[in-house]
Amino acid sequence: MTQTQAARLMDGTALARRIVEDTARQAAALTERTGTAPCLATVLVGEDPASVTYVRMKQNRCRKAGITSRHVALPAGTTTEELVGTLRELSADPAVHGILLQHPVGDHIDERAAFEAIAPEKDVDGVTFASFATMSFGLPGFVSCTPGGILRLLDEYGVDPAGKRAVVVGRSAILGKPVGMLLLARDATVTYCHSRTRDLSAAVREADIVVAAVGRPRLIRGQDIKPGAVVVDAGYNPGNVGDVDFDSAVERASLITPVPGGVGPMTIATLLEQTVTAAGRQLGA
Repeated sequence: MTQTQAARLMDGTALARRIVEDTARQAAALTERTGTAPCLATVLVGEDPASVTYVRMKQNRCRKAGITSRHVALPAGTTTEELVGTLRELSADPAVHGILLQHPVGDHIDERAAFEAIAPEKDVDGVTFASFATMSFGLPGFVSCTPGGILRLLDEYGVDPAGKRAVVVGRSAILGKPVGMLLLARDATVTYCHSRTRDLSAAVREADIVVAAVGRPRLIRGQDIKPGAVVVDAGYNPGNVGDVDFDSAVERASLITPVPGGVGPMTIATLLEQTVTAAGRQLGA
């Protein structure tokens, strides 16, 4: 950053590293107590290059954290019924403690039906109706990984959402909606914006906390950031570009996440941490 750039960077890479190190210690202790290592099953439909890369990266992180990884690769032509059957089998397998369905799964598959085939106690990615309900009501369960990682970042940098105006740009079932509910649970006043929001700029200008999660490169402009606001960019677009115009936003925000190195690492760290938690609950240890 130059001297004119006032915002501090929220370093998700450093925080995620610490979380994974702590998770590895917990996994080792659990394995020693029970004789069973935590196991995460990853399910991939087809061979989308980005998805293949993401799954491979998650498998590598699992190994570093002392978590066993079981990968299930299904052909691109897999039907909803076949995918649901696979997920139900994994849900019933006592050797599997967490399940991750890599999405997207293809337009021909009912993704929601597939998510709901995952047993709630193994939904370490926080994608089921049950997980959304526990997030919304503040009950024990598993949070959606990216929203959960965002809240951990806010905590790390001393950002208390209570009483603040939070604007979430995006309303996806696994990012926009759940992060808004988690912020609401922390007593923020939450506004959801989306593709049909009129005068998005006006809404963003009122925000103390902005979460960009819409998948449109540089949609949020620096001139619309309230001076001193906290900006969390959960977007990732081709060319390592987020949903926020970083170069202009960094001049006005007090805290901002870089892309990459901000939200992304926190997603995987949260996934691994929740897998170990799930294993501990299922093993009664």
